Amino acid sequence: MKDTDEAQFQDTVSEYLLRHRSILDVQSKLSEAAARVNRAVAKSVTTCGCISVNAVRQKFPTDVSLRELKQFMATHLTGEMCDKCREVVETEIGTTLFYLAALCGLLDLNLEEVLEKEHARVSALGVFNLT
Repeated sequence: MKDTDEAQFQDTVSEYLLRHRSILDVQSKLSEAAARVNRAVAKSVTTCGCISVNAVRQKFPTDVSLRELKQFMATHLTGEMCDKCREVVETEIGTTLFYLAALCGLLDLNLEEVLEKEHARVSALGVFNLT
């Protein structure tokens, strides 16, 4: 493994992953962590109100190319997360990354290589990566 931030992070996670060492524990904790990210974002809207969601049908010209489509697509978000909400969301994303790195470690996958392969795939497909 290269001596990069991703590699160091994965090594550290593997070193400190004690309690939830079972693949089943890691999978369920990863799902739980992802749900907590969603909940933290929702609370930014519903409890704090620092951001709001105004979701409506996406409208764009029919004669626009895929490359131009992005400029017509909305995020449906308004506002900006306050410092408190940002900290909570960042923490929850960090926990999700922890369990993602743990899953990679248990499956003998290199998180950095997974990121590099995904980056190459997204870069190669460009706007045709409709995920």
